[in-house]
Formats: sequence, C-alpha cells, structure tokens
Amino acid sequence: MRLTPEEIATIRDAARAHFGHDAKVWLFGSRVDDAKRGGDIDLYVETDLHYPADLLKREISLKLELDERLGEQKIDIVVRPRTSELALPIHRVARETGIEL
Repeated sequence: MRLTPEEIATIRDAARAHFGHDAKVWLFGSRVDDAKRGGDIDLYVETDLHYPADLLKREISLKLELDERLGEQKIDIVVRPRTSELALPIHRVARETGIEL
C-alpha cells in the first residue's frame, strides 16, 4: 500500500469525523499495489448515514479536509450507506480488492 502511516491515520480519522465513528474506509485502486507508481487516492466509505443530500455534503467536506491535510492531490471518494440495497460494481470491487484503513 502506497500511503504512509500518517496518511492512513489522517484519512481514517477524517472519514470518521465526517461520516460517524462507525464509518469504515477502504483504499482501493492503484495505490494498493506497491509495484505501481503515481495514481490517485481512491477511497470507499461505508456509513450508517443514509440521506443523499447529507452524504454529498459530508463527502465534499471530507474531500476538502483531505486536500488541506494531505496536500492537493487527486482523491476520489465513493460513499455507500450500509442500509442501501443498491450495490454497484464499484462497491464490490472496492471491498474485494481494497484494504480497510
């Protein structure tokens, strides 16, 4: 995994601050592979929150905080409420190939 322990802690703590203490976050995509170089930070967040407008607001706030704390870099965030019956392929890929932070 190509994140420092400090970056991992920052991401995990920020995700929980914006989505609740029970939120879980996974890193997926190219940053999981130590053999690759570059790439954006792809994050998958599962939360007990479920109101779409609230989730979008929190996602934007998380992105802004991570930009401030990690420095501006490409960060993609996928959020899924645990109660949602909608399971997109990206959700499955993120959980199966990602690493929980």
